[in-house]
Amino acid sequence: MNSPLNYRQTHFITSAPDIRHLPQDKGVEIAFAGRSNAGKSSALNRLTDQKSLARTSKTPGRTQLINMFEVVGGCNLIDLPGYGYAQVPLEMKQKWQAALGEYLQKRECLQGLVVLMDIRHPMKDLDQQMIYWAVESRLPVLVLLTKADKLKSGARKAQLLKIREASLAFGGDVEVECFSALKGIGVDQVRRKLDIWFAPELARQQALLEENIDGMDNFPADSE
Repeated sequence: MNSPLNYRQTHFITSAPDIRHLPQDKGVEIAFAGRSNAGKSSALNRLTDQKSLARTSKTPGRTQLINMFEVVGGCNLIDLPGYGYAQVPLEMKQKWQAALGEYLQKRECLQGLVVLMDIRHPMKDLDQQMIYWAVESRLPVLVLLTKADKLKSGARKAQLLKIREASLAFGGDVEVECFSALKGIGVDQVRRKLDIWFAPELARQQALLEENIDGMDNFPADSE
């Protein structure tokens, strides 16, 4: 297995209003989705140990575009527009939702979905719809119960067990973990999961590299 990726080297690539403005559909992308107040930007900043990789705001709904961040070549994290809650005009909200749906349905390099939800208010209708869609599309899902520091240890553990049990109804590959950007709860678990999801692309790149090296070794030397 490849060594753990260094998520501290993650950097911004582009923001796009829709998939037609994204780079070529190749490599592996892991998308982060959640309600506008779920703490996606804070989670991405904590996972990468960067204070302002993803823009955070006290006003939910600031992520209005599809934001792409590269960990290493061919391995990207995607910050999707938040759904629900945001106090913005209906027309703008519908535009975000169209971009979100199109990305999820048509982006072939999408290989995993992280769904973030406030541990105190989990599994809202839109959260469940997102998970059901991913399961139907045979995508693995990691549910992050964010703001886990808001609950005491016993209540946090009870909520985790409750949501893990509820997630069995989805079928498919759905895991649930607690997460706190403030306290660092769950950070290592998320990084390990991302490593697993990125591993096939890294292995593919390594195989190509070795193939090219072998090809150069077998190339006939110039004769005098």
